[in-house]
Amino acid sequence: MATNYVLIDFENVQPANLEVLNKYPFRVLVFVGGNQTKVPFDLASAMQELGESARYIKIAGSGKNSLDFHIAYYIGELAAGEPDAYFHIISRDTGFDPLIKHLKSRKIRVQRESDLAEIPVLRMSNATCCADKIEAIVSNLAGRGQSRPRKIKTLSNTINSLFTDKLSDEQLAALVKELEQRRYIKITNDNVSYNLPHPP
Repeated sequence: MATNYVLIDFENVQPANLEVLNKYPFRVLVFVGGNQTKVPFDLASAMQELGESARYIKIAGSGKNSLDFHIAYYIGELAAGEPDAYFHIISRDTGFDPLIKHLKSRKIRVQRESDLAEIPVLRMSNATCCADKIEAIVSNLAGRGQSRPRKIKTLSNTINSLFTDKLSDEQLAALVKELEQRRYIKITNDNVSYNLPHPP
């Protein structure tokens, strides 16, 4: 199973909801700026709960964008060892977006979210109604580029893997049908083609 890395730009975002990651096999790296000398107790406590899956990376120095460069370096280093890993940069800094576009062109799965709750698998787990689930599924599929499932069975398995509570065959069939009715997918002889919005 591919590792999900969460890389938090702590200079830009100070998440108050890190505990939402407890139920999932994420690896969390919190990048702390050179001038940041204090970490909130709630964050420290949540990091402690994550155990060996979480660590701080303190940036030496305080040059402009130095923290961003560190995040870029770690993504490169980790991706070299785990090419199938998925990287979530938690930051409101749109300066990451050109890097993300380039990394995606190199088949590295990376996305920027401004809040932990925007991470696709977390959005999936919080989706309750059909419309929410469809929106979350479409977002996930759009971010997969050319590695989208091409068969109905593979698509169903992919959808099922996105949710904390496994779905029944009937629920999966209903979601696939809804995707087809909304023209996000087209099914021809068990083959699936896509008409999805471009990922952000």
